[in-house]
Amino acid sequence: MRFTRNFTILLAASLGFAVAPSALAADYPIRPIRLIVPNAAGSSVDTLGRIFANAFTAAAKQQVVVDNRAGAGGLIGMEIGKDAQPDGYTLLSASTAAMVIGPHIFKKLPFDPLKDYAFISLFGNTPNIMVVNPSLPIKTVNELIEYNNSRGGKANMASAGVGSQSHLAGVLFMQIAKSEALHVPYKGGGPSVAAVVAGESQWTITPAPAVAGLVKGGKLRAVAHTLPARTALLGDLPAVAETVPGYQYGGWNGLLAPVKTPRAVLAKVRELLIETTKNPDFRRLFEQQMTEVVTNTPEEFRRFVESEIKTMGPVVQAAGLTAR
Repeated sequence: MRFTRNFTILLAASLGFAVAPSALAADYPIRPIRLIVPNAAGSSVDTLGRIFANAFTAAAKQQVVVDNRAGAGGLIGMEIGKDAQPDGYTLLSASTAAMVIGPHIFKKLPFDPLKDYAFISLFGNTPNIMVVNPSLPIKTVNELIEYNNSRGGKANMASAGVGSQSHLAGVLFMQIAKSEALHVPYKGGGPSVAAVVAGESQWTITPAPAVAGLVKGGKLRAVAHTLPARTALLGDLPAVAETVPGYQYGGWNGLLAPVKTPRAVLAKVRELLIETTKNPDFRRLFEQQMTEVVTNTPEEFRRFVESEIKTMGPVVQAAGLTAR
């Protein structure tokens, strides 16, 4: 009976006949699912997306195929996802750049981050870590603020480039902490971290997975992390927010679908996502990437993105980024 039902649904869809949402959801999924990742293969967002896709495959009992659509800061992949067939067989692994930063630096976005997608849930949150060269007398956030101020804003803050996560995380910190430093952009995260190791720049805020080995090896000193509160992932390392209330700047990952995807299908996708996040292997691999497994309701996810967009507006302006 299941085979007959699935074949009937597939045949109707292939011939262009309308299929009732309840019928789509009843046996969902009955074929492979495409997961659009609007980032380049090999990036941290791509790595987390692939871990998620593998675990979701196990939960759904259908292959989840990662489709990298990088370019234009994630805008290309987001537009492709927006325009995909709203049947639950194209999903998007969204992250900060296109959803939160894009609205502030592009005059004409090819999508509306709050209106063009169905929000399903967050599934990951990766902290950034504030690190300094270990030769400096800086072990706390307060000491970094004092160090910056004692040098009249001439201490070097390295970043992966203008508009990068490390750039904006640093600008937000300086805004809230009322501390000034000289922004020194490098061509990527690797060179910016290397500059702090070499002492060419004094500090940076960068994704935790990128510096974990260097901190452990004594080549960098971790001062604090950027999640709102302490996390078991990072042991006793304090949150910046303990010294600078209100500060947080993590890299998040969440699942979206085209906005007209039937509610019954979205409910089934969410059910599978929750099952995925309980998978021990999934949790272990995320922990290895120093990423928290998190979930929330569709409404909470949407409000989270809306809040992030509002928060980043003044930061983008302070960073001197102009709309293009």
